[in-house]
Amino acid sequence: MAKSDPKRNQPDLTLRIVGGAQRGRKIRYNGDLATRPMKDRVREAVFNLVGPAIKGTRAFDLFAGTGAVALEALSRGAIQATAIERRFDMAKLIEQNAADIGLAERLEVVPGNTFLWARELEALRQSQDETPWSIFCCPPYAFYHDRLSDLTTVLERFLQLAPDGSMLLVEADEPFDFADLPDGKARTEDGWDVRTYAPAQVGILRMHFGQA
Repeated sequence: MAKSDPKRNQPDLTLRIVGGAQRGRKIRYNGDLATRPMKDRVREAVFNLVGPAIKGTRAFDLFAGTGAVALEALSRGAIQATAIERRFDMAKLIEQNAADIGLAERLEVVPGNTFLWARELEALRQSQDETPWSIFCCPPYAFYHDRLSDLTTVLERFLQLAPDGSMLLVEADEPFDFADLPDGKARTEDGWDVRTYAPAQVGILRMHFGQA
């Protein structure tokens, strides 16, 4: 009986930039099950959907994991990105990935807790100009059950403070009801635009109007 190749049974731990200037460049991932990268096919579908809106924005990847979303945003024309990741080993990996594909100068990696970092969002807003933001919130799915109140607080702060023309994108598991999240009615026309990419779903808010 032929022996099985153990390498053949190992999962592919390589992620890739799927569009933009760095299309095809590899992103290293250590395979840690505590990290849930957005699948390449979902990331491609999402960024193809919102792609033109990314160019010229400042991107925020709130639960960065591998940093694939922040790096994808930079590849697609974001002028700068901030990736917040609570695990120091993953934050270091994001820095390494950015350096490997030539994006380190445009990426700020914050090793820390997103919920605590967001408390300083008003000071950050005051230090910046009116460049629109692209905000990506792709937390562990458990947070939608265990920390929904904290997530809601973070999203409400972004909806209040982000410059006009900004966009908020949230990834959740398929059973989640986006009606449980703030919808930014004071600043958006249509509320959540929800798309399903089973087993995930993605909701998008576009902020067109001035603050209430």
